[in-house]
Amino acid sequence: MRLTVVGCSGSFPGPGSPASCYLVRAEHEGRTWNLLLDLGSGALGALQRHLDPADLDAVVLSHLHPDHCADVLGLYVTRKYRPQGPLGGRLAVHGPSGTAERLAHMYHGIGPGGMDAELDVRVVRHGEPFVVGPFTVGPVAVEHPVEAYGYRVEAGGRVLAFTGDTDDCPNLDLLLAGADVALLDSAFVDGRDPVRGIHLTGSRAAAAAVRAGGVRRLVLTHIPAWNDAEVCRAQAAAVWPGRVELALAGETLVVGEDPPALDVGAARAMWADYAAA
Repeated sequence: MRLTVVGCSGSFPGPGSPASCYLVRAEHEGRTWNLLLDLGSGALGALQRHLDPADLDAVVLSHLHPDHCADVLGLYVTRKYRPQGPLGGRLAVHGPSGTAERLAHMYHGIGPGGMDAELDVRVVRHGEPFVVGPFTVGPVAVEHPVEAYGYRVEAGGRVLAFTGDTDDCPNLDLLLAGADVALLDSAFVDGRDPVRGIHLTGSRAAAAAVRAGGVRRLVLTHIPAWNDAEVCRAQAAAVWPGRVELALAGETLVVGEDPPALDVGAARAMWADYAAA
């Protein structure tokens, strides 16, 4: 199972990355299966560097804020208005309750039936996994101001845990336990963002992964352009015993592969700089 970071900017597209979008790929039954976690604002363009959107097998939405779902509208256009005619079949889009209605409302002037001819929208529920080719996807309800889910994606004995947007909550134990890769929201900064119930900070993300147990790689994502990503990393490094990784747009990692070796000297220097600041 391979994870490509299409977009990792939090809240809005940044100068170096679109908003939330992650392509998960695995070989199965003689072909590559393509599962998309979120398709936030600006992500559809970057996605085309990695595959033809017509080759997607399913899209899974964590919640219905624009930085996680807005470019589904463009995806609909690529399927309906192709010069050679509409793409045959309907693409499965898994998301919270109200997904079909929200997408139709965002696309001003859409006709009766919304996007039903192109998109097969399916409602996810906590604790009710579904299968897409080689992937078993387990929705886990998380803490955000709207209905929101993290997802455990399992294939070939490997586990990718994606939090979507969340603050720390008991369900993160279910989501993260034993994950080969934990891809965690880190939009807030300790000491700057006191409000709770919206996002994790680096330290809370790391603490949740440690508490869940068995997490092999910790990758911070959803960091807005106005944040210093290295501050987020340093706050996580104060809690996480290994190397804290940052999601980078365009980067691909293999789920189950050993994380890069920790440069202890660099980590100590980073922490010293953070502590001094």
